Formats: sequence, C-alpha cells, structure tokens
Amino acid sequence: MPIRSQWSLAREGVTNDTIGRLLKLTALNPALTLPLVLLARYTTRGKILAAQHGNAFKHLKTLVGLGLLRSVSAWLDDAVTNNWTNDTYVWSQEVVVVTGGSDGIGKIVVHLLAERGIKVAVLDIQELTYGAPPSVRYFKCDLSSPDSISSAASQIRSTLGNPTVLINNAGIVRGKTILQSTEKDINLTFKVNAFAHYFLAQQFLPHMIANNHGIIVTVASLAGWVTAPALVDYAASKASAITFHEGLSAELVTHYKAPKVRTVLMCQGYTRTALFDGFDGKVLFPETVADEIVQAVLAGKSKFLTLPETAWLIAPRLRSLPVWLQYGLRKRMDNLMRNWKGRQVVQPSEESMREKTKEDGEGLLGDGAAGKVEDSAVLVGA
Repeated sequence: MPIRSQWSLAREGVTNDTIGRLLKLTALNPALTLPLVLLARYTTRGKILAAQHGNAFKHLKTLVGLGLLRSVSAWLDDAVTNNWTNDTYVWSQEVVVVTGGSDGIGKIVVHLLAERGIKVAVLDIQELTYGAPPSVRYFKCDLSSPDSISSAASQIRSTLGNPTVLINNAGIVRGKTILQSTEKDINLTFKVNAFAHYFLAQQFLPHMIANNHGIIVTVASLAGWVTAPALVDYAASKASAITFHEGLSAELVTHYKAPKVRTVLMCQGYTRTALFDGFDGKVLFPETVADEIVQAVLAGKSKFLTLPETAWLIAPRLRSLPVWLQYGLRKRMDNLMRNWKGRQVVQPSEESMREKTKEDGEGLLGDGAAGKVEDSAVLVGA
C-alpha cells in the first residue's frame, strides 16, 4: 500500500487540487520561472525575445513574484510552526498510537505505518476488521471513558514502551438535529471527538515533553469551520479539536519548554467511509486522507493540512466573509445530509444490555420502552 506520489492523478480524479498542484509545480515554481527571467535579462537572445513579447515577459515576472512569495511563505510556515528546530526520528524505535484504527481512515494509517515496520498500538472500541500485521497490537478502549483510556495507556506502556506519536483519529457522528439529539448523543460526541484528546495527551504527552521528542496528530474536520444542519454537535466537537491543537502547539513552547514536540492538524472534508455513508457532497477517498497523515508523521514536522488542499482558501476564513454568504452556505449544507445513513456500530456490552432490557421491559436509555439501536449505537472512524 504505497503512499501516492504528488505527481500521480488524485484518486478523486481531476479536481481543483489537481489544477492547484499543477500550477505550484509549473507556473508558480520559481525553480522553473526564475531562470527564464534571468535568461531574458542577461542573454542576447533572451533580450530579443523579451522585447518582442513584452506582455508575456511582464506576466512571467508576475509569476516569478507570486512563486517566490508562495515559497517564502511556505518556508516561514514550516520554520515557525516547528519553532526553528529540527528533530530526528528512528522509526524502528518509535511507538505510534492510533485511535479509531480498526476501520476507515485509521485502518489505512495503521497499514501504511506497519508496512514500514513501525510499532503501532490501535485503540478502539471496535475489534480490528483486518488481520493485524506483526508490528500492530490492538487494545480495546472506550474513548469516552477516562478510566478506559488510562487502563489502555498502561497496557501500551508495559507492552510496547512509551509512545512517541499519538494520532487522535477516532470520531463519531450521530447525524441528528439539535432537538433530536439526546443527552447521551451530545455527551458521547464530545467525549470521543474532543475530550478524549485531552485524556490521551495527559497519558502520553509527559514522556514526549521529558524527551523533547514526539508528535501529536489531531484529525479534525472542515466541519469544525463550516457546520451543517444535523451535524451541529459533530461540528462543534471538531471545532473544539481544532482549538485543542492550536492551544497545545502554543503550550508546548511557552509552558512545557518542548519545542521539538510536533503537532499536526488535519482538517479533511467528508470522506468515503461508512461514517458518512449516504452523504451527497463530493467526498474524499480515505486513502487520500491517510496518505497525508502518514506523510506528515514520517516527515517529523508540525503541519497544518486541509483536504481538499484548496479548502484552506475558504473554510478557515468563512467567518470573515459577508454574513449573507456564510448563512447561505450553511443552509445549503442541509441538502447534503438528507440521505445520510452513517454506519452504526453497537458495542457488545450495549447489545447484551439491550437484550436484557427487552426481557425486563425497561428502556436502555430510561425512555420507558426498549432502547432503539440508533439511540445506543456508536459510530466509529474519523
């Protein structure tokens, strides 16, 4: 399962990202355009051509300027977010924790890491949906429970050693409106999508800080910036995850004095996994998202990633747009959720409880009747 090259056509076909990537590699690439300007300035033939094609030469200089500006900005982004420091990772000695690694995006991330011989610990309430590679260990964990997280973390440390990379990938979505959502729905969404990030960091971050070495990956969502009807709790929890990443990045330097501990934020659009089955918008392939996450981890650098890549032009800046445009965009998102039927994974313990409540004639959720599957099910994946 090799990581797809940037020179390959995207799995999603020809998209805005394809065009953007082509422009970055050609017209906005100073390595290609700057030599042409220098030839036009300092060679006889170049001067003649520049004089004959004045407008074209003017546009070429503009492209050089834009390309240099983009390159300098990208260099500053990299230098500043990594605190002007470098670090080295010996992957045969690193331990990676992947939450929600039993299926979906997490499953692919696990395989990409395992193919490189990296030790991986999978934390998930759901059993693995695949045969575990030799370097992969599964630890059953209820990410909505701090006690379960603490227990699983202790098992990982005693079995594999202290993790040096944490990929907060697990996520759930209920797909209900605000009035349809129960207290259980809202609590579960925030516990898995947001609160678990804190409790996992409290388990694994101290060792990273002590060694000034490690990576925390936050898999959030573009929904953290652009919410939609019937996704309000999900979007709010992902906005919380984004804030967690931003605050952690600052605390690592200002409070913990660990500038080499890296933070990666992935904000992807809706992805073709069982979690968003029936979503009517353009969706990403899970392999595309997993590729970007793993490449960021292997690079050992802090990064801010969006997929589609061109989404960074609008999503983080949505609130700076005119209110009428923001409002219209959020209303339009409602159409995309009309056929949503995301996968429901029932925890075995809940399933047995449901059978018992049917026998006893009591509702699992205290509603007087036997609990419905959709009221007690857990949606897994990012």
